[in-house]
Amino acid sequence: MTQIKIVTDSSCGVTEEEIKKYNISIVPLSVMIDDTVYVEGETISNDQFIKKMATSKSLPKTSQPPLGKFVEVFDKLGEDGSQVISFNMLEAISGTVHTAEQAAKLSKSDVTVVDSQFTDRALAFQVLEAAKMALNGASKAEILARAEHIRDHTTLYLSVVNLENLVKGGRLSKISGMLGGLLNIKLLLQVKDGKLNVVNKVRGMKAMKKIWLDIYQKMQESKQIGAVGISHVEAFDMVNEMKEHVGKFFPEDKIVVRETVPIIATHTGMGAFCLLYYTED
Repeated sequence: MTQIKIVTDSSCGVTEEEIKKYNISIVPLSVMIDDTVYVEGETISNDQFIKKMATSKSLPKTSQPPLGKFVEVFDKLGEDGSQVISFNMLEAISGTVHTAEQAAKLSKSDVTVVDSQFTDRALAFQVLEAAKMALNGASKAEILARAEHIRDHTTLYLSVVNLENLVKGGRLSKISGMLGGLLNIKLLLQVKDGKLNVVNKVRGMKAMKKIWLDIYQKMQESKQIGAVGISHVEAFDMVNEMKEHVGKFFPEDKIVVRETVPIIATHTGMGAFCLLYYTED
């Protein structure tokens, strides 16, 4: 039986324990902070990145993995005849998936590349299920079908409470950013169908928290929640509040809380927080 091996990029919100337990290969992105380049997960952790970002002179710059790194990983994993499936972050925020596609054509191995249409822990939902199925001998078709099901039943909401990084990164005009700061504007974004959309904007955290009450209610009405993640950029008070709400209908000890990945933290800035989950209904 042909073995299947799972690859993802370092934007994926898997833990070190999960990487080892389920034999997941990670192709890292790199990030430059004040002229120093770091390799995600190798020379800098998520926590370390956020602390450095908070004191950096300029907005950090993230770079997708080089083509050769993907080819190297794909070739090595397929040396024994194994098939490879590479799950990568959504095209809307990075060209990483296209680099993986190019590498798949150059690799000697049988490689299938998937645009997960998500990142962070939402990408991890697909990767973990695929890795578990691969270890249990599932076929490539079965793994891809299951990952697609999870993708189509995944929800990701993200609150940006400080518009500074969006302005610095050119994703929000300086005038809009200034007005946002003056008016205390907070943004609610959602990733859906592989796109990042602003779904609401409010003035102040009190109004934002009211919106989140509706999100919790909608989540609670789901028939079967498969997994839940909370990612953030030093938004510890909101993390505790979110855990308290979600913990009323989902086991709190199964909620995976993480400082978010550098590519997300760079754009969202300090204080951002995100809820990610998927359902079976």
